[in-house]
Amino acid sequence: MTRVKDNSIQILREGELVQIEAYAPHIIRVRASVDRIIDQDWTLLPAETCEPKVWVDSENNTCLENGDIKAGVSEDGKITFWNQTGEILFEELWKKEGDIDARILKGHVGGLIHIEQNICAYEKEHFYGLGQEAHDLFDLKGAVLDLCHRNTKSTIPFVMSSRGYGFVWNNPAVGRVEFGTSQTRWVAEASRQLDYLVIAGDTPAKIEQRYCEITGYAPEFPMWATGLWQSKLRYETQDELLEAAREYKRRGITLSLIVCDYFHWPQQGEWKFDEKYWPDPEKMIKELEEMGVRLLVSIWPTVDPRSENFPAMREQNMLIRAERGPGALMYCRGPETYYDSTNPQAREFVWNRVKENYYDKGVRNFWLDEAEPEITPYDYDNLRYWLGNGMEVSNLYPFYYAKTFFDGQKKEEQEEIVNLIRCVFLGSQRFGTVLWSGDICADFASLRRQIKTGLHVAVSGIPWWTTDIGGFDGGDADSPEYRECMIRWFQFGTFCPVFRMHGFRYRADRPVVPPESMDSFCHSGGANEIWSYGEEAYTILRNYVEIRERLRPYIYENLRQASIDGTPLMRPLFYDFPEEERNYEIFDQYMFGPDIMVCPVCEAKVRKRSVHFPKGGLWIDTATGQEYEGGGDIVSDTPLSRIPIYLRKGTKLECRMFR
Repeated sequence: MTRVKDNSIQILREGELVQIEAYAPHIIRVRASVDRIIDQDWTLLPAETCEPKVWVDSENNTCLENGDIKAGVSEDGKITFWNQTGEILFEELWKKEGDIDARILKGHVGGLIHIEQNICAYEKEHFYGLGQEAHDLFDLKGAVLDLCHRNTKSTIPFVMSSRGYGFVWNNPAVGRVEFGTSQTRWVAEASRQLDYLVIAGDTPAKIEQRYCEITGYAPEFPMWATGLWQSKLRYETQDELLEAAREYKRRGITLSLIVCDYFHWPQQGEWKFDEKYWPDPEKMIKELEEMGVRLLVSIWPTVDPRSENFPAMREQNMLIRAERGPGALMYCRGPETYYDSTNPQAREFVWNRVKENYYDKGVRNFWLDEAEPEITPYDYDNLRYWLGNGMEVSNLYPFYYAKTFFDGQKKEEQEEIVNLIRCVFLGSQRFGTVLWSGDICADFASLRRQIKTGLHVAVSGIPWWTTDIGGFDGGDADSPEYRECMIRWFQFGTFCPVFRMHGFRYRADRPVVPPESMDSFCHSGGANEIWSYGEEAYTILRNYVEIRERLRPYIYENLRQASIDGTPLMRPLFYDFPEEERNYEIFDQYMFGPDIMVCPVCEAKVRKRSVHFPKGGLWIDTATGQEYEGGGDIVSDTPLSRIPIYLRKGTKLECRMFR
């Protein structure tokens, strides 16, 4: 039975209640449960007031129209979506033969249900987004992807379709999505209701803006953070970190920020400096500030049973627990658990320790590592959070981890909040988080994957993104082959939203610290400053730092635009040029703001590469000044000293800025 109730459509069938309603202008929400609809928006912003039209059409479909989108329910309960011109966006897969429903709800013990939503597949439909994953896919069509978090993997359950809609799977449960050729299937293994939203828009930019209206916009990115960030695994002492910053200053190279990485603390779960190696943080921060450099301090959410905070946190239920067996969730210099970021009391406790030991000493920027959280093994059903079992709520952890710090910093009236984090979820962008792509490999294959990863992240609503330039795991600074990889990665990194060096470089003599310290259990990698890779590389890298410096006003203005309408700085070609089908296939060229097209080199010993010019207008080669007509292709020279960069004719930017 289908009925209209309070400007919404309800479908009542045996064992199923479905509700279809307007959520915000041009957005329709569908929820379904075995008994009742729950008003649980998870991380979405509150619904906006809408005035949808509800009627029964000539074919006896019950219809709800909300701006540019319309949903219709057939007499037997099938849901179809149309855009404002009457074109079908998608329809549920309704297989009468074989008796397979579009919506499958199977009960579990404890009120949770297994959920499947089946949607028709369409030829030549392309999907982008879904967060961050190094799977080397650009078009997600044909992929089967888990909906969960791991190191290098952030699930943001939103995709943009080339058919003109965005799809939000509003569910933090562990599951999967199958973008098959016979159907698309979204699955939640254990949840309380099916919940998704469909967003219509006549351009990718319009869909993105409407998506950000319900998930949030990033704050305004500060100018000071648009330059080079220096990091390595890891500066072992206060003096070593300061000396690296001083050397940048002596060489006349501008730094935005330098990083104090992990295991600078006495014990995991003691959020403070180890005074033996970091004796005077206030003095260190003051000297950095005099050089115009900010300090970013690593935070881990791990708590060791030997730490000073463990007893109180365990007694007050502030830790993630195992449902069965021992409570250790991972091993890293001991058996560890995590503070439970879904628990408001735990968030306040952790922030109070951070405020006392870091913030009050002058630290204003934090690196929120291990944000998935990383557990061994990934048995989500064996996790007990304050909000529920891990199968139902695990994907919320990084959202509330970021919120812990954002809320604390806001309480201290900090205006510019920029924190680095390894994992995000729907809406994390509104907490001032820079997502980085995790512990990736240090080779050309990984560089190739990072280009695609960054573009998916941009579509997913996260405008602040970065990668470990040079890759994280490996890399010998004395190897000519690796030096080439570092140069190409640095060139790409110059044209990423956040420009950041980091990595665990090869070092034959590690570890080097006394055995009585925490550091004796934690290796430190080799040098990773831009002069660490030989004179040829240094000359090239320094030139790209200078290019980035000249582009900082442009970067700042375009990141500011992201805080207004969600337009990402780094974005795929189809975002600006959706009418050309070919642009949905090109991943190794992208727009950096509206005026710059970047063409990275992601293979070894490549000195030429093909370039496609999107239709519409002229393109200027920044190396030669030569102009090219849109719609054509060329083969461009790519000497080791540069990658191809093109300007749209009419921009105020000048070619000399890139030389």
